[in-house]
Amino acid sequence: MKTIIKYVLSDLLKNKTIIVYALILAGITISVSGMGDNASKGLLSLLNITLLFVPIISILFSTIYFFNSVEFTELLLAQPIRRKTMLLAEYAGIAIALSIAYLAGVGIPVCILYYTAATLTLLVSGLFLTLIFSALALLIFVLFKDKTKGIGAAIITALFFTLLFDGLLLSFIYSFSDYPVDKPLLGLISLNPVDLARVLVLLQLDVAVMMGYSGALFKKFMGSATGSIYTIICMLCWTVLPLIIAARVFKKKDI
Repeated sequence: MKTIIKYVLSDLLKNKTIIVYALILAGITISVSGMGDNASKGLLSLLNITLLFVPIISILFSTIYFFNSVEFTELLLAQPIRRKTMLLAEYAGIAIALSIAYLAGVGIPVCILYYTAATLTLLVSGLFLTLIFSALALLIFVLFKDKTKGIGAAIITALFFTLLFDGLLLSFIYSFSDYPVDKPLLGLISLNPVDLARVLVLLQLDVAVMMGYSGALFKKFMGSATGSIYTIICMLCWTVLPLIIAARVFKKKDI
């Protein structure tokens, strides 16, 4: 397993897309951080950038890489290696490479400019999103045989969680505004890892005007500490469950 991870990781760290991804994140981070002296506003801007770019890049890049590596996967399957081990090793290599790019592009600059607890929470949220959407890419890879359909599914998944989900949530709030929907909304927010990442950072910033509806709900019903723990547990579930499903499907899949 370690050999596969090292091979995939060394291959990806030389990939121009990974390097460009890290450089773009670094450029955006430095630009946004230099726009004002208010740390909270700077971190909020970086949060919005993380919530938009990280899920889309992670799922698209991972999906394309998995499909482009089908021949490598078939070669590994011919070896005395368990399917589950091989699949998780490939995932680990991709997830680690994307995480390194994120930490290099956002982590280093933001820690130099704003080193606070909220900064570390922002980095944790970005890493979770990288792991989660790489895991979703792996699940898409094992569910679809056709590369075009797989990439299409990846795009739809990214757009659903980053854009469409919040629209559906607002429609739900508007439709049932006459009823007490606060507690059900907590459960609905848990179904979106992007919203969970947003809440995790906003709970640390603790700025009422920036909390938003979802952040205010978590703070009201759980408080900052309990809300953060619940959010992390949900994001761990979002990371692990797609991997478990992907491993089970791939075990029976005819390559």
